[in-house]
Formats: sequence, C-alpha cells, structure tokens
Amino acid sequence: MNNYKGLLFDLDGVLVDTAKYHYLAWKALADELKIPFTPQDNERLKGVSRTASFDIILELGNRKMDDLEKEANCQKKNDLYVSYIQQLTEKELLGGVREFIRDARSKGYQIALGSASKNSPLILDKLGIADLFDALVDGTKVSRAKPDPEVFLRGAQELCLPASACVVFEDAVAGISAAHNAGMKAVGIGSPDILAKADTVLPGFSGLCIDDVLVKLQ
Repeated sequence: MNNYKGLLFDLDGVLVDTAKYHYLAWKALADELKIPFTPQDNERLKGVSRTASFDIILELGNRKMDDLEKEANCQKKNDLYVSYIQQLTEKELLGGVREFIRDARSKGYQIALGSASKNSPLILDKLGIADLFDALVDGTKVSRAKPDPEVFLRGAQELCLPASACVVFEDAVAGISAAHNAGMKAVGIGSPDILAKADTVLPGFSGLCIDDVLVKLQ
C-alpha cells in the first residue's frame, strides 16, 4: 500500500506536445530580432517561464533590453503562440493520457496541473480534459519558475495534501528538480538519458495505469 494521494502533471510535453508551438513562436520572434535560435537552444526553455525564456534568447544574441521592451516582446510571442494553439484538438492529447488520469481518479487520487503556462485553461479546454483536474496551478498563480518548487507546493496546497503525498509527472530537467525541491517524487516522461535524475522514467502513458507507475517508486 502506498501513501500517495495526489498526482501533479506538467502540461507541455507531458499531456500534449505544445512544445513545437512554443518553438515556432520563439523562433519567429528571434528571427525578427536577428538572434540565431535552434531546436537545441529551445531545450533550455522547457519548463521555464516566459520572461526567463526570453532572457535566455537575449543571452544567446548577447542583447540587452529594458523591462518594457522585454514585456512587449514576451506579449508578442504569447500572441503568436495563442494563435497556434487555437487550432488544438482532442487528437493532440498524447497517447494514453486520458485513460491514465481517469484510472487514477477512479482509484481515489486527486489530480492537479502544475505548469508555467498562462494558457493552461485554454489548452485543457481544447483537449477536452479540463474536467479531469481537481486543481489548476499555472503561471497566473505563481511567480517563480522551475526549478523553484513553488508551482508544485501550491498544487499540493490546493489539493489539501502534504508534499510527501504527491507525485509529479514532468518532461523537463528543471521540472524534475522542482519536484525534488518540493519534497516530492518525480516521474520523468521522455528520455532516461535526459531525465536521469527522475525517480523513474516512462516513454509515455500508453497502456499504463497508475498502479504500474507507483510500484516503481517503492
């Protein structure tokens, strides 16, 4: 018998692959600013807030901007991104996600989202899974970016659970660190090479139920 009661999910790369849309939006902005930006550079932005992501892009271009310019460019990027995700459909939900969360809910686990994205409500609605979450903690509720544990600690708080009773599902190195900094177990979704610090790593949710995962954390 395990002591876990809450499951906290990151959004991008865990439930849906919106990373490609983030990349396209950041790439368009970087091109406009004449800053080289590659898919490899984009890896540094995973799990990082919008403002911190733009700081990384400026660093890549050895550029400086005042806060007002940064804010305007971050808004421009978000407008591009939102225009892309307006086209999202339920077909873009990653394989096995809906079944996995439904199985967990049927067994009494509470479900929360823990994401830096300020567009989380729109995305969950487009994917048709908003009703599967007991709490939603996103960039509108927290100010500190992963690997700071704020987003996951707030998620546990909204579920009225101690951190030790929660398990995090993440695809980014910063997210795995944030989970551990919160005192939670971290399940990596993706490559074991990249997510080596996770407590266990899965390629995805297809064909799995919650019991399959939690047994790996014992």
